[in-house]
Amino acid sequence: MRKMSGNTGRAWIEVNLNNLSHNVKTLKSAMPKKCELMAVVKAEAYGHGAYVVSRSLNKMGVRAFAVATLEEGIKLRRGGIRGEILILGYTEVLRAYDLKKYSLTQTVIDYGYAEALNRQKIPLKVHVKIDTGMHRLGVGWDEPGKVRKIFSMKYLDATGIFTHLSCSDSLEPGDVSFTQKQIRRFYRCIGHLKNRGIAIPKVHIQSSYGLLNYPNLSCDYVRAGIALYGCFSSPGDKTRLNLDLRPVLSLKAKVVLIREIKKGEPFGYGRNFTAGRDTRIALISIGYGDGYPRSLSWGNGWVKIRGYVLPVIGNICMDSLGVDITDAEGVRPGDTAVLIGQGDVSASSLAGLGGSISNELLCRMGRRLPVVIKMRKNYKRCVEDEKYIDHLSFYEV
Repeated sequence: MRKMSGNTGRAWIEVNLNNLSHNVKTLKSAMPKKCELMAVVKAEAYGHGAYVVSRSLNKMGVRAFAVATLEEGIKLRRGGIRGEILILGYTEVLRAYDLKKYSLTQTVIDYGYAEALNRQKIPLKVHVKIDTGMHRLGVGWDEPGKVRKIFSMKYLDATGIFTHLSCSDSLEPGDVSFTQKQIRRFYRCIGHLKNRGIAIPKVHIQSSYGLLNYPNLSCDYVRAGIALYGCFSSPGDKTRLNLDLRPVLSLKAKVVLIREIKKGEPFGYGRNFTAGRDTRIALISIGYGDGYPRSLSWGNGWVKIRGYVLPVIGNICMDSLGVDITDAEGVRPGDTAVLIGQGDVSASSLAGLGGSISNELLCRMGRRLPVVIKMRKNYKRCVEDEKYIDHLSFYEV
């Protein structure tokens, strides 16, 4: 563990493990007693760092994880992550040996895929996905015969069965009606299996919004992704449960230079900003090469410096951006700018301004950014072993 030197460089990510722990406790408090938290840590735990987040969650008692790819699962196992690791996406059937070697659980994405996995003659744990209307992955809810056959396949041990709700994040009447239809379809499929004498394994339906809007479902897992990291996907999302979830990730960068331009002078590429008055501009050492979206150019984005919420002006560059500080007193080189944090610069607010969702914004955080870990002493050992981390530099603060 490297001690924080006080100089974090030009730009960095902060991951607050104290807030992560708070969110875990808060989500668990909203779940039925026998339901477990399955932490979704795909895409580097939504940009937070999959290894450090998963190690920390293991220390907090979490024993179930979900990833998108085989490689993500292998990385966690090599890093010593304990518990079930479910691969939500496709794995090439010829990699069945690796699924077995690293004790990974594979999602059955359709009946033909199950047959192909079974033909490898390698005993595997699987979760069977049921398509209840999203029409992305899964065996059709109205094809119970195929589901039964999967449960009888010699080399597949079906330890779970689940579906995915396509619009559980919406409380619009039409979306609520469709979600309820998906839930009914799923349980109808489960009922058919029960009636045929099949023992039902672990059941899971809810992702983050599934829990927040449909908390009374009786399931064995909740697959918490964006909520685990203290965010909504979009600004203004309304949910039936109002939980005190706290952002885990902050994005910060240094003010490196102050420029003063006269009224009528342009700034940046393409002269897309022309000063309407004598203007002071702070140059911030971060850009779209670090994952900060170029769509937040031209006054769409906001940055917080010394408590002021200030507009991004001109085109965001690969490595830098400009902020209008004309009305902000005391801003100087060396100040810290908060690009993602809370309130006006929350991930969901900025993603909305850029025409996206916070899930995408967080996942695209650049691989060249170091990560500062904020934690209590009892989390220190969670991040001591760095040999499994490809691109993140960890510090204790």
